[in-house]
Amino acid sequence: MTMKPRHKRAALIVGALAAISIAAYFVLNAFQSNLVFFFTPSQVDSGEAPKDRTFRVGGLVKEGSVKRDNLTVSFIVTDTVKEVPVTYTGILPDLFREGKGVVAQGQMKTDGKFTASEVLAKHDENYMPPEAQHALDQAGIEKASKTLK
Repeated sequence: MTMKPRHKRAALIVGALAAISIAAYFVLNAFQSNLVFFFTPSQVDSGEAPKDRTFRVGGLVKEGSVKRDNLTVSFIVTDTVKEVPVTYTGILPDLFREGKGVVAQGQMKTDGKFTASEVLAKHDENYMPPEAQHALDQAGIEKASKTLK
């Protein structure tokens, strides 16, 4: 028994929709697993950051907090309200400095330290990553509102 042209067309449409659905699932799944969110030290402190996923934390490198041990560097990222201790093993960007803007990508460990897999520093004297600038602006607003109370 042969299929009617109408049934062949319907089967072809159903097959094409199934293939498109499967492809969309794989694309969205890959996108979801590579999505990295940004959090401020205040948000990390309040528990908003994921415990088991990679994310970015940004702010200023706290003055006097940089400690070096060969290629392992530990420092504190602050938004002037809260602080996050960061450990990074590798070569830091040339523009990495205390008191300057930084964004670190990695995971929060159970000991409360952030282990970075990548550290991004500002580009020039006037530039700060937009996420870090926004975090500092928000922290300044929070700090000002607390001093007024």
